[in-house]
Amino acid sequence: MVRSALEQAGYPGHVLVACSGGPDSLALASVAAYFARRGHVDGHPLTVGAVVVDHQLQHGSAQVAAEAADVLKELGLSPVEVRTVSVASAGMGPEAAARAARHSALEDAAAEQGAAAILLGHTLDDQAEQVLLGLARGSGTRSLAGMRPARGILLRPFLGLRRADTLQICEVEELQPWHDPGNADPAFARSRTRVEVLPLLEEKLGPGVAESLARTASILQLDADYLEDVAERTFSTLVERSGTELSLPEEALADLAPAIRFRVIAKAAADVGGQQPSYQRLLAAEGLLRRQGSAGPVELPGGVSVFRLSLAELDAAGRSAAPGRQPDGGAPVPREGARCGKLVFRSHKPPQK
Repeated sequence: MVRSALEQAGYPGHVLVACSGGPDSLALASVAAYFARRGHVDGHPLTVGAVVVDHQLQHGSAQVAAEAADVLKELGLSPVEVRTVSVASAGMGPEAAARAARHSALEDAAAEQGAAAILLGHTLDDQAEQVLLGLARGSGTRSLAGMRPARGILLRPFLGLRRADTLQICEVEELQPWHDPGNADPAFARSRTRVEVLPLLEEKLGPGVAESLARTASILQLDADYLEDVAERTFSTLVERSGTELSLPEEALADLAPAIRFRVIAKAAADVGGQQPSYQRLLAAEGLLRRQGSAGPVELPGGVSVFRLSLAELDAAGRSAAPGRQPDGGAPVPREGARCGKLVFRSHKPPQK
């Protein structure tokens, strides 16, 4: 699996293993260490380093990180770094905040070491849990597609491997993994999914549920990639820019298939600095297309407003020497009928200095 991942990544010369000291990442480190000792993969030179990220979320985390680093050095990985991060949860949940801090630290380490790839130890069980959580949240295709085997420099060679397999690898290699108590903490939805929900599903529905969920993610990844590609090309064709604002022509947007239309609206919001809108917020923004006259604004996450300008108001603004007032939450906007108009996206965040 590691060999295949490195082959598909174009045989990077230096890679990093992200290791917490847990069984999954420690098993991955031991496999990567095999190739490091050989010094090549399929004849292509290879060196392997490692990074242990200390999130400082548990008492004694620094010691756990230091012990994991010692094990990695004994395996022959070099260089081995411990990176301490501060997890800021503003605007996101604790798991997402920890992931963002971890990925930032890993990418910084890769840049400094000149590593072209980072190996992550996520398993098939992690993928199944991800799909279940997405279903519980009512997520769309992008979320249900789960984690990708490769995204940028991040590689997940163990996505086809069960968690029990990584425990067996550690046992064979005589490694003593650290078991994160947070993985069994019922305060976290992912922990409940891991300890209670998935075992119950396999008990009631029979074995193979995890594999089926992971297979569902693989299938949906193909659909999500296709829709994303179509949406990106469509957005690039339709977008009109004016300073820090952008707009999308109403008629062309309304003619799109809903699956593409919602994605194009989300891309417009992201383009002006917003965050991924929820389905409810996307519905509200898309609903502006069915309003009469100018309407809005609809507020989207990340400080973005979207509003509809009618053709009548656009014509009036074009005939006026002075720029017309915009529906930005200040003065009321005209409500006259219109043949066609546009959706305008505007960021309210102060410009970065």
